[in-house]
Amino acid sequence: MIEKKIGGIAFCAGQWPPAEDLPTLVFIHGSGGSRVLWHPQVEGLAARVNTVAVDLPGHGASDGKGRDRVEDYASDLAAFVQAAALPRPVPCGLSIGGAIVLQLMLDRAELFPAAILCCTGARLRVLPTILETIASDYEKFIGMLGDFGSAPGTDPTRLAPILDATRACAPAVTLGDFTACDRFDVMARLSEIFRPVLVISGAEDRLTPPKYADYLEKQIFQAQRARIPAAGHLLPLEQPEALNAAIADFFRGLGWING
Repeated sequence: MIEKKIGGIAFCAGQWPPAEDLPTLVFIHGSGGSRVLWHPQVEGLAARVNTVAVDLPGHGASDGKGRDRVEDYASDLAAFVQAAALPRPVPCGLSIGGAIVLQLMLDRAELFPAAILCCTGARLRVLPTILETIASDYEKFIGMLGDFGSAPGTDPTRLAPILDATRACAPAVTLGDFTACDRFDVMARLSEIFRPVLVISGAEDRLTPPKYADYLEKQIFQAQRARIPAAGHLLPLEQPEALNAAIADFFRGLGWING
């Protein structure tokens, strides 16, 4: 992988510069996380499409401060995509990353020919207990993320990269992310999205249960659905091969890749 920074946004890429004749997957991590969540996708799909995984502002190696509104993160991502001149950018986000993707498809759809929503929803209310635990006992919160963020059968070592990234993230930034999630609600606007959208759910996701994806699939006009078994909320690390196959199938259906 290649590591770069443009406009203060740190990212890794499967190849750089991106190939002009290929679409570009732009991966966006979840609350308190970093681009390490998507390393298996950046590497695993790099032979077929351009792959880029970003650190949101205030996360990982990116500059700036974390946000407490999804709209602000969406503005940051739109600016990054334009500054990096990414060909045919397709945003793919998990949890708050998915909320950011939805906001981009509602407010900046002209930039994106398609999108991928992974383990997310149109409304992301957060239990007060989670907000309180982040503020009072951050290590306990990280333990909760490991326990509830994965399917029961997941090898815990698979989660180590994202748990370490969350541990390195300032608690105030993670709290801002979850506050942004709690404020997010675009349920009434999904009918405004007219681009192809792949909606992916983990069968055992306890943080954004599959019913969230059911709603997205029903309300978005050109939605397609992928269901990944034996996966929880941290799907990209739990079942990377299955996720990569679902994304490749989506692109194949759009006629953007062969084989």
